[in-house]
Amino acid sequence: MALQAIAFYLMATVTVAAALAVVLARNPVHSVLFLIAAFFSAAGLFVLLGAEFLAMLLVVVYVGAVAVLFLFVVMMLDVDFAALRQGFAQYLPIGGVVAGILTIEMVMVATIIATKGAASRVTGPQASLPDVSNAETIGRVLYTDYVYFFQAAGLVLLVAMIGAIVLTLRHKPGVKRQNIARQTARGPKSGMTIVDIQPGAGEGE
Repeated sequence: MALQAIAFYLMATVTVAAALAVVLARNPVHSVLFLIAAFFSAAGLFVLLGAEFLAMLLVVVYVGAVAVLFLFVVMMLDVDFAALRQGFAQYLPIGGVVAGILTIEMVMVATIIATKGAASRVTGPQASLPDVSNAETIGRVLYTDYVYFFQAAGLVLLVAMIGAIVLTLRHKPGVKRQNIARQTARGPKSGMTIVDIQPGAGEGE
């Protein structure tokens, strides 16, 4: 029990510190990397709570797809971040109001949860069948009753990822790019040149 408490406080501290670093980091690439660290720590917290399926979703979906996609987009976009920081003071009051509203909501939720009795709290994951984990229970529901909806959601995410990459792809002049169709259409005549070099003479001559 003590080991579980130590793991909880350690991962909770890493999650909060990484979340703060996402906002405070000046480099956007570092922000995305801190976001990935926060997702991993939150996944560890879900494992401690017995929600293995949610932990797997955080790692596979958010870290493996969303966060990596954000990282690629940030690295591919040629954004002038110095120009973006110039409007920081202009939007600071609006950001403060939004942050204040979110803080009040979180305090209200924490107060409501704290005032409830211990009997109304959920102490752990509830499995529909005995001796069956929540991950297996959710998997049976997803891959039997809602398998087509699950596949459709995967296709939508795939199309969204491809669309984001296409939108951020810029064709800059002077940059050599690979032309697959032109390479595969090359034959022996266009792919090589036979040069008759005279004895004692170099190729450049």
